[in-house]
Amino acid sequence: MQVVQFSAIDKADTAWLLVSAALVLMMTLPGLSLFYAGLVRRKNVVNTLASVFAVACLVSLLWFALGYPLAFGQGSAWLGGLAHLGFTAMHLDSAAGTLTVSHLAPKVPEAAYAMFQMTFCVITTCLIVGAVVERMRFSALLLFAALWSVLVYAPIAHWVWEPGGWLNRLGALDFAGGAVVHVNAGMAGLVCAALLRRRQGYGQQAFEPHSLGWTAMGAALLLIGWFGFNAGSALAADGRAALAMLVTMLAAASGGLAWMLTEWALRGAPTLLGLLSGILAGLVAITPAAGFVQLGSAVLIGLIAGVACFWGATWLKRRLGVDDSLDVFGVHGIGGIVGSLLTGVFADRAISGVDANLLNQAIAVGAVAAYSAIATAVLLLGIDLVLPLRASPQQEHEGLDVTLHRERQL
Repeated sequence: MQVVQFSAIDKADTAWLLVSAALVLMMTLPGLSLFYAGLVRRKNVVNTLASVFAVACLVSLLWFALGYPLAFGQGSAWLGGLAHLGFTAMHLDSAAGTLTVSHLAPKVPEAAYAMFQMTFCVITTCLIVGAVVERMRFSALLLFAALWSVLVYAPIAHWVWEPGGWLNRLGALDFAGGAVVHVNAGMAGLVCAALLRRRQGYGQQAFEPHSLGWTAMGAALLLIGWFGFNAGSALAADGRAALAMLVTMLAAASGGLAWMLTEWALRGAPTLLGLLSGILAGLVAITPAAGFVQLGSAVLIGLIAGVACFWGATWLKRRLGVDDSLDVFGVHGIGGIVGSLLTGVFADRAISGVDANLLNQAIAVGAVAAYSAIATAVLLLGIDLVLPLRASPQQEHEGLDVTLHRERQL
């Protein structure tokens, strides 16, 4: 934390970062909540919406109390410092004309940078909801989300994004969260789904989405918000931000078409859900590469991700036998792995001035996946000693809306 004069702040960069923070928060509320709520059965719509909103509120508070200094404070190679725990990191003195900035973003107020990074922690934790919907007890989910955001997300963000973090020192590239967000959430979702076991009737009856219209609107909000996610990670209103925004759109478009055409060829019909899933696959895969690759590379990344994530959400999911309800691992986990590795292949030194290394990318993916999986399992098993993770069979049969929240989606 540094104290600077108001004159040291770049107003254009600050304005763009504030807009980007709002766009990324829009990805979660309402984007992700609508996307997920449209895919579950009608009897679990309220629970799904409540889960995303409640987790977002909880993680927002914990981020400023604990998560932000642990993730972006200057500490060891493994974890940030403890000097600014408990809402003490932000400072503004109008009389003296001074405010604090982060060493990672010295031209914008620290409040703007911390808010922007908060939205990443929020959506990463909320992504896991998609793996456990329709069967996880609400109280257990909230306790898990609180612990996970501090003990899993914050250390990984420090490893990759803080200059003193060990993966950052290694030279691993992750522009906007391929490993920190998507590999992390994907692995956590897979472990959660495995430990919670399958929903009643899984594999024996069709689980029809409540509303593909809601899901389409959620996907549209995710796509628009992703421009803040990726272009905002430039931390400046400059040419690199513009390039990151452009490659984000190209990868999303190619990913959507790749999934749709693959499904059309193999299953005989192009589905709306497949098209939407492919768009997300392209977005996920371009996230780590957005500030490092040229336009043609972005198209290739999207095409590869669309096919890879279709495989992950269909064949691989069947082989694993895990009821990952809304394909958090199949889309975010696989897409994050593919995008992180391809960043090591396609990164252009002319854009960022840094060299990519495929081995470093693989080490980062492996380290994040391993820590996320092990820590998630430990947290869930520990919570299960205190309170049940899963709703009762009767609650699951009747639906979590009425049995847990006493509300119903009409």
